[in-house]
Amino acid sequence: MEEQQMQAAAPKVDPSIAHALDADRKRKRQALELQRERVLSERTSSPHRRSALTNALADIEEKLAELGWTIHL
Repeated sequence: MEEQQMQAAAPKVDPSIAHALDADRKRKRQALELQRERVLSERTSSPHRRSALTNALADIEEKLAELGWTIHL
């Protein structure tokens, strides 16, 4: 009942705007996935560089999670 009231009160989004937003989210997700793959493919013996890559990977995965992405194992 409460959920129905919230849906009724929610503003209606123009389908063309919703489509554009979905396309934008998809582009952002794809760009982040490419960044993630690049970070994962880097090899280094430098502990400082390895730490930076680990931090970058965590940041990228956090942004991906905000877009609804999950790791597929």
